[in-house]
This record gives sequence, C-alpha cells and structure tokens, in this order.
Amino acid sequence: MHSTLASSAEAAHGAGPAAPLLAVRDLRTCFRTRSGVVAAVDGVTLELAKGECLGVVGESGSGKSVTFASVMGLVRRPGWIDRGSIEFDGRELVGLGEDAYRRIRGREMAMTMQDALTALNPALTVAEQIIEVLLAHDGTLPARGRARAAAARDKAISLVELVGIPAAASRLRDYPHQFSGGMRQRIMIAIALACSPRLLIADEPTTALDVTIQAQVLELIADIRARLGMSVVLITHDLGVVAEYCERVAVMYAGQVVESGPTREVIDDPRHPYTRGLLASIPRLSDLERRIHPIEGQVPSLIDMPAQCRFYSRCEQRGDACRQPVAMRRVSQAREVRCVLEQASR
Repeated sequence: MHSTLASSAEAAHGAGPAAPLLAVRDLRTCFRTRSGVVAAVDGVTLELAKGECLGVVGESGSGKSVTFASVMGLVRRPGWIDRGSIEFDGRELVGLGEDAYRRIRGREMAMTMQDALTALNPALTVAEQIIEVLLAHDGTLPARGRARAAAARDKAISLVELVGIPAAASRLRDYPHQFSGGMRQRIMIAIALACSPRLLIADEPTTALDVTIQAQVLELIADIRARLGMSVVLITHDLGVVAEYCERVAVMYAGQVVESGPTREVIDDPRHPYTRGLLASIPRLSDLERRIHPIEGQVPSLIDMPAQCRFYSRCEQRGDACRQPVAMRRVSQAREVRCVLEQASR
C-alpha cells in the first residue's frame, strides 16, 4: 500500500507546481526562560503538498514538536512566534486571532500528542471527549436538541470503529485508564479525525508502544490517510518509520532543518553529516556484524547559539569554513542541505 501512496504523490508532484497545503517560511519560535531567550525553532522553512506524508525527524530538542505546535497555534506564554509565515491552503495563520484559529483547529487541521495518557482527560469518558470535539466543530450535525446529541454519539461510535476498537458502543463509556497504550493512541487518532481534517499532524504516535502495536498504529494512519485523502506530518526520531510511510523527509537539528528531500533519496544518499550520523546509529537485523556508530556529544544550548554551523562541535568533518552561519542551499531539483562542505563540493 505504501508504495502505491508514494507513487501517487510523486505523480502529483510531476503533474506541475501545485500550491502546497501547508507552507512554513523562515519560522522562528522563542521561549523566555530564567537563563535567557531560547529560539526553539529558528528559521524553519518547509512545505507539505496536498495528500502527501512528510516525515520530520531529529533528536529530542531539535524543534520538531514546537514547529508544529506553532502551526496549530498552540504556543502560549512564555513562548511566542518571533517571525516568519505559516500559510495553510493559502491563508496566513501567524497573527490570526484565537477565535479564528479555533475554527481551523480541529476542523481543518488536527494534531495527536506524544503521550495519549496525559493528553486525554482522565476525568471524562471517551464518548465525552470525542463528542465535545464534534459539537464544537462539526457543521454537519443537527442544529440543536436531542437529534444533535444522538447524531454526535452515532458519529463517535463510527470513529471508534474506524480506528479499529472492537465493541465501540460499549467502550465509549470507558475512561482512558481502562485502555491499553495502543488503544489510547487509537482514541487520540479518532478525536483528531472527528471532523475529517485535511491535515493530520502525528507527534510521535508510537511513543512507549511495543513494536507490534507501533506497526498497527502506523498502518492505521496510512490506511485512514488513503481513505480520506489527508495530508500527514509524521514527527518521529525513527528514520525507519519515515522510510516506510513518508514520501518526503525533513531532518531537524538544533531548531533548524538541515536536510530535506524525497525520503528514498535522502536515505540512499544523505548529504548532511547529521543525517549520515542518524543512519549510522540505526541497528540493522540484516547485518548483525555491522557496528553501530552513535553521534558523539550533545545538542548545543539554544541560548546564545554561536554564529556557526550548529552541528560543528559534533561533526567529524568540520573545518574552518564551518565557523560561520550556514544557509540551506538547493543541491538538486528536490533536495536542500545546510552544510558548507556539501555546498563547496558542488
């Protein structure tokens, strides 16, 4: 199924330069802390086509979740969007009022959080949490009265069935703690899909799940994407997941995108030392004798970041030319890389 999805997306790209569903330009999101201002996202630019699945990968603290919390309008004090543009289907979202954002959030774009147990309200049943979203955003329900409530409940049952939870009608009465981790993640997806959004942002949807359940959740997202024609952003630290489910990938490091392009091209021919490091640190069952090479060092502090390549202290190929700010540069029709050495070699 995934090869079919990739082929259809590639065909769409080849058909002509269609306007992206989501376009993020030079986004900078900051947080004020006791130690100073942290630029958690600093100059991020990326696009997502209609019907496409984009994988966003990187270590913890690379800015993946904050980037898409910014897209969803979920950055709150002491955080703020310092500069940049976020366009959703041609509409600018930066500076949009909260009331206007609420009409988009949940209805046109939705996000599943990393930890379903803490994201779901432990004091409300699953039915109450799904129905709340439907009553707030679903314009297809009857206007008022018992018919509205009954229609919302029927749709909630259909959503729970859609995500593969058996005995949906009876399980709606249960609370989040009465479900397994995989089932809670499915409920989060059901809530996100309540109003058939055009964009689903899945933030580490397989966190703390065993390998079998991870595969089931990812297959579920891929299947629903195919049926509903959604665009999907899959935020993860696992390049193997991206290789299986995403047409394109953006690799993030220290608040910036350092490499982007078609997934297969990036994995087969990584251009940035950080991307190569991520791939070298993945164990391979097909080659048990192969030694794993972890990336030495730590992600630098995002406070008072030095004016040089942010991967400098951890890069085995660093040189004097790397002691300067590095911009993203297009190295092929579909590939961009933030590396002085890569730019100098071409």
